[in-house]
Amino acid sequence: MRGARAAQEIRGPRPGTRIRLPAWTATLTWKAAVFITLMCCGLAALLGTLVHDAMTRQTVGVARERALAKLERITDLYESGASTPRGEGVRAAGVPPELRALAASGKRGTAVGEHRGRSAMWAAGPADRGQVIAASVDYSGSEETIADLDRAILGSSALAIGGTLLIGAFGVTRITRRLHQTAQVARRISAGDLDARVNGSPRGKDEVAAVSSALDTMASSLQRKLESERRFTADVAHELRTPLTGLNAAAELLPPGRPAELVRDRVQAMRSLTEDLLEISRLDTRSERVELDSYDLPTLAARAIAASAPSPTNPTSLVIESTPLRVETDRRRLERILGNLIANAHKHGAAPVTVTVDGRTLTVTDAGPGYPDYLLTGGPQRFRTEGMNKGHGLGLTIAAGQARTLGATLTFTNPPPGGAQARLTLPDPPRQHPTPP
Repeated sequence: MRGARAAQEIRGPRPGTRIRLPAWTATLTWKAAVFITLMCCGLAALLGTLVHDAMTRQTVGVARERALAKLERITDLYESGASTPRGEGVRAAGVPPELRALAASGKRGTAVGEHRGRSAMWAAGPADRGQVIAASVDYSGSEETIADLDRAILGSSALAIGGTLLIGAFGVTRITRRLHQTAQVARRISAGDLDARVNGSPRGKDEVAAVSSALDTMASSLQRKLESERRFTADVAHELRTPLTGLNAAAELLPPGRPAELVRDRVQAMRSLTEDLLEISRLDTRSERVELDSYDLPTLAARAIAASAPSPTNPTSLVIESTPLRVETDRRRLERILGNLIANAHKHGAAPVTVTVDGRTLTVTDAGPGYPDYLLTGGPQRFRTEGMNKGHGLGLTIAAGQARTLGATLTFTNPPPGGAQARLTLPDPPRQHPTPP
């Protein structure tokens, strides 16, 4: 699969390790907060508008009635020949022009204007000889009442929006926190921690509790099936060891010849497959113990190359790009990983095969067609060999399992312009705490 350019990283998960979720997982909380805020603002604006309009109509209506009533009194005074209040009557000054025009046309009306420098509600109507008679009442108090009402509406709306937002955010946060916990457990399960469970409250009866319960049930079922598969694999491998040992002994008794060589070769292949299955079973149960010691990394790489029995016509090159480094590691497991990677490069790739040592990183490259797509996206899978010409798919599976045991990072890529690359990065040494004097 030369065109594939994805990468797959195999890293050993630690059961119980908290997996930090990315920042975008809080999107639901922010969306809910924005939705609640917009709804509260819309509702507050609607209610405030309705209250403002109702109170304004009522206040203006009262002022108009007062102005019209005063106009009636002034009209009666004018018609009886009595004097009218200064600034009102037919000599009123400050009548809004549109109201004066309306009265001149023979109709009565009201309008807001000014009288003696203050806001006033004017009422005007027709008088004899084409004159206009008008009266006004103080309207500044009504305007202040409407302004106070608007301020009260804004204040109460802000308090209502803030309180609703806090309460809604608290409720939404509780839900999203449970969803985040469920997602975290799902990630831990996908990373290999099959003991992870949500274990939600038994009193929860909502949809989130149903999802959490379904995830726990799925994890338990998956764990049982995987444990059953592991036990079956281990039992089959154990049961095959005894007859294979006898078969190997019987093959040694065959007379020399091509048939005997073929039998011995197939018996050896079956024994190697059985040992691989047993090793995978031990890795699956995570019962392996790491025996650390200090080693020279280039020397370990050279030992792994020598143990892989390279062909004289197709040797494995060793390149050291940095100062030789001593590492704390398990020699047997590291040589097993490198041996499997080198063997896979020779079996499924093409020359030249190179092992590069750079600090704590070892890289095995070849010039073959590259790793298949499924391996780059999902990692090695036992007995899956699409895109490979032969084998059981156990070599890379064991290498990935041993890397997890060592706490190392194993990455598979197809770098341009072609070929395959397996990069093994050993973990950093533990920090040495200073000893108190």
